[in-house]
Amino acid sequence: MDTDHKSVEMSSTKPLLEVQDLVKHFTVESSSLFGKKTEFVRAVDGVSLEVYPGETLGLVGESGCGKSTVARTLLRLDKVTSGQAYFDGEDIFSMSRGQLRQWRRRVQMIFQDPYGSLDPRGSVGEIISEPWVVHSGIYPKEEHQERARDLMRQVGLNPNHDGRYPFQFSGGQRQRVGIARALALRPELIICDEPVSALDVSVQSQVVSLLKEIQEEIGLAYIFISHDLALVRHISDRVAVMYLGEIVEIGQEEDIYERSTHPYTQALLSSVPIPDPATRGQRNRIILEGEVPSPINPPSGCRFRTRCWKAQEKCAQEVPKLIDRLSHGHPSACHYPELG
Repeated sequence: MDTDHKSVEMSSTKPLLEVQDLVKHFTVESSSLFGKKTEFVRAVDGVSLEVYPGETLGLVGESGCGKSTVARTLLRLDKVTSGQAYFDGEDIFSMSRGQLRQWRRRVQMIFQDPYGSLDPRGSVGEIISEPWVVHSGIYPKEEHQERARDLMRQVGLNPNHDGRYPFQFSGGQRQRVGIARALALRPELIICDEPVSALDVSVQSQVVSLLKEIQEEIGLAYIFISHDLALVRHISDRVAVMYLGEIVEIGQEEDIYERSTHPYTQALLSSVPIPDPATRGQRNRIILEGEVPSPINPPSGCRFRTRCWKAQEKCAQEVPKLIDRLSHGHPSACHYPELG
C-alpha cells in the first residue's frame, strides 16, 4: 500500500491509539549542606499523537529525548504523571488489572536488546509459547509447540531449532525470536523500541523488511522508535520528531523529509549519511552548538532555542505551539519556520 493511499484511508478512519498531553516526570532527590532537595526529570512533557490501523508512526530524536519513556508509559510499565491515552476508545490509564491483561493481548512490544529481553533459561520454543501460557485458553497446550514453529517459519527461523537457547542464535536471529513472541497473540499494535540498533547494518535491513512484510500480511500498526532517520524513512508512513520530552514536528514521511520546517528536524536530516559520494558535498551540514539542556531544568519558552540559529527574543518568552504556520500541511513547534 502506497503512502498517498494510506493518507486517504487514515483521514476517514478512527485512530487506533490516541494520546493527549502525555506527561511523565521522574522524581530525583539530591543532598547538600542545606538538606535534601527534590527535583523532577521532565522525561515526557505534553506529548500528543495518533496511530491509525495499519500504519507505521516513526518516533525519532536524540538519545534521552523521551522516546522510550513514551513507549513504557503507554504500556503502563511506568506510571503516568498526567495525560490521557485511548486505545480503540478505551482509556488505557484507568484500566483495571483484568482489563489491562486483556488489552495487552492487543498491544505488544519489541525491545531494543534482543538478548536481554529473552529468558536465557528457556528454549526459543518456550519463549515464543509463553504468551499463550500467560493468556491461557487461546490455544490448547498440545498445540503450543507446532504453533511456535509456525511463527518461527513466519519470521525466517528454522522451526527445527525451537529447542535451542537464545545464546545459540545470532543477534539478528534473536531479534526475530522477539518479533515472533510479539506476534504470538496476534496484536493490533506493536511498539518497536529501537528494534535494530544493536544489530549489524546488513541485519537491520533484513529485520525492517520482515516487519514491513508482516504488516502487509496481517495489517499491524507500528510505533517505530529510532534515532536513525534514514531507517525511519524506510518504514514509516508518518514521522514525529522529539526533542527534550516534546514533539517538535509531525507529519507524513515526505513532509518531514522534503519540507521540514523545524530547525531541529533540519539539523537531524543534515546529518543523515548520503550513500552517493558525488552528491555528499552538495548538502549544507548543520552543526548544532552546545549540549542538550537538562530535562530537570529545561529552557524557558522554546526548549531548542539554546542551540538554534533562528532564536529570537520571543523564543525565550513564549512556548511555540505545535501548529502549521506555513500551510505545508503539517505542524511544527517553531515561531520562525520561515527563517533560513
